[in-house]
Amino acid sequence: MSDGTPRPYRSYVYAYPHKTAYRPLPDPAPKLAGLWRNEPKDALSLYAHIPFCEVRCGFCNLFTRIGAPDELTTRYLDALDRQATAVREALGDGEPVRFATAAFGGGTPTFLTAAELERLCDIAEKRMGVDLRAVPLSVETSPSTATADRLALLAERGATRLSIGVQSFVEAEARAAVRPQRRADVEAALGRIRDTGVLVLNIDLIYGIDGQTEDSWRSSLDAALAWRPEELYLYPLYVRPLTGLGRISPAERLRADREWDELRLRLYRYGRDHLLGQGYEQVSMRMFRRADAVPLGPDDHACQTDGMIGLGCGARSYTSALHYSFDYAVDMREIRSIIDTYTETEDFSRAEVGRAVDEDEARRRHLLQSLLQAGGMPLAGYEERFGSSPFADFSEELGRFEDLGWLDGDAPAGLLRLSPEGLAHSDGLGPELFSPSVRAAMAAYEPK
Repeated sequence: MSDGTPRPYRSYVYAYPHKTAYRPLPDPAPKLAGLWRNEPKDALSLYAHIPFCEVRCGFCNLFTRIGAPDELTTRYLDALDRQATAVREALGDGEPVRFATAAFGGGTPTFLTAAELERLCDIAEKRMGVDLRAVPLSVETSPSTATADRLALLAERGATRLSIGVQSFVEAEARAAVRPQRRADVEAALGRIRDTGVLVLNIDLIYGIDGQTEDSWRSSLDAALAWRPEELYLYPLYVRPLTGLGRISPAERLRADREWDELRLRLYRYGRDHLLGQGYEQVSMRMFRRADAVPLGPDDHACQTDGMIGLGCGARSYTSALHYSFDYAVDMREIRSIIDTYTETEDFSRAEVGRAVDEDEARRRHLLQSLLQAGGMPLAGYEERFGSSPFADFSEELGRFEDLGWLDGDAPAGLLRLSPEGLAHSDGLGPELFSPSVRAAMAAYEPK
């Protein structure tokens, strides 16, 4: 990796452009009704963001705060209700509005009480018009908040997937990641999730924790596999500015530490091979699905082309021409301020912060979000959408990926697909496709 090869762990590309490239939109801020007027609305995705957790893990740079004093969850849900009402009005009734998928994330949605979760479901159904029992509904939870009453409510309202962040079954590793938890509590929570009968259990695990070895990593993997989860996500540990680990660890040294890169790559490969040998299929660098898992049912939302509605102050929304959200922060004081501002907002009819997506950015996003999937990208879909070939549009980047052995030379005709080593380097490959303007905006962003 000293030969000019991109470092394997540069940036987790889960959305493009990244929120650090967003900026306040020109005054007057655009109205949502105008942004959505000519957009397809027959296969939308709904994401509701709940920015509360009981504790903040040392690696976490998500938009979340610890606790919710003074009935903050009630005020937050009040604001979410107002926002949902405004957004649904902006979508209009000129053509059918249909949601193909839904998710509640955070933070920790199950920080809310069962009664508050029921209200959240009501907002999704009665305000937005989502039939939660007819579409895939994913909900994130944690060992300490996966209580029987909350889980039963979610199952009754249509949850098809429950995702629990375990990170490590080894208590010493959990402490090293500043995530205090007892394995017995984790196992009890997993038992309660299985008792609900929800179709898909997903378990998140992290590799690259201080002190972690292949043996301890195998121990966590096998502890997770004992529950036969339909899905497993394997995440590399990152140390980000303003996070707990970022404050107590030599983050700059870690980011420059090639040995840490090699450790994470070694643990990734070990985990990948172990799961493939246990009957799992690789969906992306992070995601593994049990080969015999029951399908969740129709999910015709395509992240490359279909729109997304984000509710809550940490959620993004996507139209074909604009991605928008609210202000973004990692520092706890800044997050608290943004949440307070959100709860006090009465008018949600405009997009305040975001980034325009022109034709070039749309091509990059389509390629990124397709190529980083293990199944690859059908060339015909790209060519039909953009009238050109990705090999012409991104000849330099794809040529480099080929030289590095990151493209699968044995892929079927008409399919652009990463090799196993290309998938392993997804977090180095992805940022290579960022546009110069997005890179500049991200570099100019001042963490707060």
